[in-house]
Amino acid sequence: MKLAISGKGGVGKTTLAACLAGALAQEGRDVIALDADPDANLASALGVPPGERIVPLTEMRKLIEERTGAKDGYGQFFKLNPRVDDIPDAFGRRIGPIRLLVLGGVVRGGAGCMCPASALLKALLVHLTLGREDHLVMDMEAGIEHLGRATARSMDALIVVVNDPGWSLQTALRVRDLAADIGLARVFAVANRMPEGADLDPIRKALGDVPLLGALPYDPRLGGAVLAAEGDRIAPGEALAGLRPRIETMLEEIRGRL
Repeated sequence: MKLAISGKGGVGKTTLAACLAGALAQEGRDVIALDADPDANLASALGVPPGERIVPLTEMRKLIEERTGAKDGYGQFFKLNPRVDDIPDAFGRRIGPIRLLVLGGVVRGGAGCMCPASALLKALLVHLTLGREDHLVMDMEAGIEHLGRATARSMDALIVVVNDPGWSLQTALRVRDLAADIGLARVFAVANRMPEGADLDPIRKALGDVPLLGALPYDPRLGGAVLAAEGDRIAPGEALAGLRPRIETMLEEIRGRL
């Protein structure tokens, strides 16, 4: 299963991505968790210690130069299809059965051309969606800029996280339209931080043809790590343990629509 998670900033998409990755891993699946949000927080949500920094791939200058052939400030020709098949295993941070990869943000002024790094990331995304059997959970920013047409068509679903305020719902509809433009047909929504027993009908109505998979309640424990690694295994935190039936129901509904 290949899942992309999007939504307006602050709605809790990283938390949902961590919950989905954790639930899939607890089913015995091999999972790749991909942090494609420049404001990278997926590592913390998956239980990586706060003092440990995962180096983003866009900051691995030596790797980019080696794989693309670009050197000396990237001012020359470089490979558009670099080798990437070993990256998940060689550079992924292991969290039990989960491999975490952090893509990194856009290189800004004075940092050189982004093109070789972009070529590496594009090739990696194609490999992850088309060339591996692992389950993939990708935490993205509000847009879908990381998804090209080839990768989008290989994603099983795009899940947009929403809250009550209209802004997050408007973002969901924009993301739906962008997804349709590149051939990603299955777009779902999850309502997050909802009071128990909240009426979801207004949200369903506002989402129109975007199916609402369900709702997750507000829980302050979800502001931190939802998993804890124990060697080659993972253990859910208290919050995820309580939410696991809801997460599994969402996964089953997605599977039923594939």
